[in-house]
Amino acid sequence: MIVREQKSPLSSKQGEAGSGARSLRHLVLTGAMLGGLCMAFMASPPSIAQAQETTNADAPDTFELLDLFGEVFNRAREDYVEEVSDKELIEAAIEGMMSSLDPHSTYMNSESFEALQTHTKGEFGGLGIEVNMDESGLVKVVSPIDDTPAARAGIEAGDLISKLDGENVKGKTLNEAVEIMRGPVGAEIVLTIIREGVAEPFEVTLIRDKIQVQSVRSRVENNIGYIRITSFSGQTQSGLEKAIESIQDEAGDALLGYVLDLRNNPGGLLNQGVSVSDSFLEKGEIVSTRGRTPENIQRFQATPGDLTNGMPIVVLINGGSASAAEIVAGALQDQHRAILLGTQTFGKGSVQTITPLSRNGSAIKLTTQRFYTPSGKSIQQLGITPDITVERARVEVIEATPQRSEKDLAGSLKNEVEGAVATENVATDTAIEDYQLARALDLIRGIGLYRSQAAN
Repeated sequence: MIVREQKSPLSSKQGEAGSGARSLRHLVLTGAMLGGLCMAFMASPPSIAQAQETTNADAPDTFELLDLFGEVFNRAREDYVEEVSDKELIEAAIEGMMSSLDPHSTYMNSESFEALQTHTKGEFGGLGIEVNMDESGLVKVVSPIDDTPAARAGIEAGDLISKLDGENVKGKTLNEAVEIMRGPVGAEIVLTIIREGVAEPFEVTLIRDKIQVQSVRSRVENNIGYIRITSFSGQTQSGLEKAIESIQDEAGDALLGYVLDLRNNPGGLLNQGVSVSDSFLEKGEIVSTRGRTPENIQRFQATPGDLTNGMPIVVLINGGSASAAEIVAGALQDQHRAILLGTQTFGKGSVQTITPLSRNGSAIKLTTQRFYTPSGKSIQQLGITPDITVERARVEVIEATPQRSEKDLAGSLKNEVEGAVATENVATDTAIEDYQLARALDLIRGIGLYRSQAAN
């Protein structure tokens, strides 16, 4: 579904975007954080006529298989060692059918669907961990969300969760693991973490909290505007506009450019990814989506009005940048509007449609489209390659070994200025904590210096 979104007076721009929501199953945020996925809502389920038209083409095989399903269903409800409700059996069957399609298609019961709708408003409860299911059967952290219990406890993208309160994760579905990680605000949970480069698994105790996601944060660093987008919720575009306005007010004419930080951003609403991209572009395609049939193509175009007035932009990306974050990075890279710095992105290049079902307030999330960058490239499983690869690193001052200088040479000339004293190099302990950001800031300063010299 396509909707038209009116931007604030700051941008005075209007762009087309698909309405969206985020997911619950794979790339789900613990508690009720439903992310990492570009999605669109379908207003209503398919009609009965449409369903009949689909099934009539292969009716004989379909009805035989439905009879088979009924037989298995009856056997399970009557002969299983413990009593299982019809609701549990049918929902499990639906979940199995959806999950067999791809990692992002799933069935959502009324609780899951309600949680998804809550998250799109930017507020949810839980730990603040974006997760999916690893091939080994463990829960894998896609990314922790800034300023949440998970981020404060040091959980990192790529961590594997092997136990929850001492209970093995293997053998559980992702939804079952997520349910265990949910709980009342203030309650503890112990995660057993397996981390690459760490010899033994270790435990981390987290305190569940109510998560209010401020999806955009900003500040000015040495006349460079720094903007971090942590996810793409319904508040992202308005937050971006406020951030740019604040940076411009603080830095004024001394502003050199912007760093847009999309690291560990799991994605979110498709229309917000399109709108954010449009904020930095004057024209050109932002993204296209293509469905099952060749004619089912949507193209999203930028509209005039760059909020940054064409100033230099460096976009920070890494393996935790996914979905809508990849749409923004891909659009700005292909349109030669920004320099991408960091490491390869996650590679989630599909769009999910949320269809409310006619009963019980439930819904299905179904992968319906792939998305393509302006150059026509699909990033599915491949991700986006940065223009400048900069690995995560830590820079520290190395203690210098004593060296001889001119003053140590016998009979060397004295300095003609009376009382002159050599300045010693004083080592400090101010290590660069964010090496990638430091390189991005250096790049913006370099571009500013080049432009200044060219103008003179």
